[in-house]
Amino acid sequence: MPGTRKKSGTVSKSTRLSARTKKQIDLLPEHAQEIYKKAHDNALKQYQKPEKRRGSKRESAEQVAHKVAWAAVKNKYEKEGDRWVEKAA
Repeated sequence: MPGTRKKSGTVSKSTRLSARTKKQIDLLPEHAQEIYKKAHDNALKQYQKPEKRRGSKRESAEQVAHKVAWAAVKNKYEKEGDRWVEKAA
């Protein structure tokens, strides 16, 4: 259901996110949270080795996974005021 939010379990337990970031993720609609989680988990696996990362190889796999996950969310959702809404097709 659009606009429905989950309150926990949005990101894998191995993730080290700030309280602010966790709050931002929790404010996403449920579908967007699922997109974030899947993209984050896949990116963590894909970018474990520094040579697989673009740009700054000094960034951790966690930092890269976070960027990939937000990009995936922003591909389908946009922020209107203080709410995230699905982009028009």
